[in-house]
Amino acid sequence: MSICKQPIYPHRVRRVPDQFSWVDHRLVRECYIDHISMGAASLYLFLITVSDSQGLSYYSDQSLEKRLGLDDMELEGARQELIVQRLVGWQRPLYQVLSLDHRRVDYD
Repeated sequence: MSICKQPIYPHRVRRVPDQFSWVDHRLVRECYIDHISMGAASLYLFLITVSDSQGLSYYSDQSLEKRLGLDDMELEGARQELIVQRLVGWQRPLYQVLSLDHRRVDYD
């Protein structure tokens, strides 16, 4: 089976930020990292590392759980945190790391 990789959110394709790093400094500067768990942070780091130039990647839940040391519920929770914070889009099996050109969700 061939997977067609099309951005889930074409208007949110990430670009290399001005500081020239795939890890956008706004992740820290705008406190995104302060509002996600370690599991979500590790999933995000993995996804930004393996995604292509459009932020797209697809890994099975089983592969992600094995590589990140997460169980089913931890992976689902981590993924939901990233979706709620608008850091990733997900349509099984495709992930899209999103641009940070928006405001994070603050539940405090």
